[in-house]
Amino acid sequence: MWAQKREATINRYVAPLAPRPLWAIDDGEWNLLGFEHLDGRPADYSPGSNDLPVIAEAITTLSRVRAPSDVELKRIEQRLADYFDHPNDAELLRGNTLLHTDWTPDNVLIIHNVARVVDWAWPTAGAAWIDAACWAVWLISAGHTPADAEQWAAATPTWSTASARAVDVFATAQDRLWAGIAADAPDIVWKQSLATAANQWATYRRP
Repeated sequence: MWAQKREATINRYVAPLAPRPLWAIDDGEWNLLGFEHLDGRPADYSPGSNDLPVIAEAITTLSRVRAPSDVELKRIEQRLADYFDHPNDAELLRGNTLLHTDWTPDNVLIIHNVARVVDWAWPTAGAAWIDAACWAVWLISAGHTPADAEQWAAATPTWSTASARAVDVFATAQDRLWAGIAADAPDIVWKQSLATAANQWATYRRP
């Protein structure tokens, strides 16, 4: 229920990236949200895909949205707190930008060469460059090298605001996060792939 309410509340802040809400039903047992139908396809993250520039554009658009004060949001430093080496590392990720964080291709629908972003049940507040960093892990999983993935992340202007140390901390946290997720789901291929990709990125970032 709380996830439903959060998704309904956040929608007005993420339009027109997100589909428009059309109706809501709550009868005490069922809580349903109806959104406009988006006649699109999941994004193609593979190297050379024509979708990559429009996804970067969508991430750039979202990076300009401040986290609303009237919606209860997790903060990225809270979500990743268990994966830092030092408590002070949290400060490197702190910010007041509204983040999506779940850049699975199924959440990015391509419609007439425009990217629309769905599934807003876990909006998060953090530094403006973090969505691009989350996308980088998915790009590596799709076949990009870590260097190429970072080049695409750098296509979003806010990437330049991240210090090298901040990106190092985030990459390490992603490595540890996805390793735990993969360990709990050894038979789920995409989770294993993301764990491998996150490890490749963290290894690339190490001196």
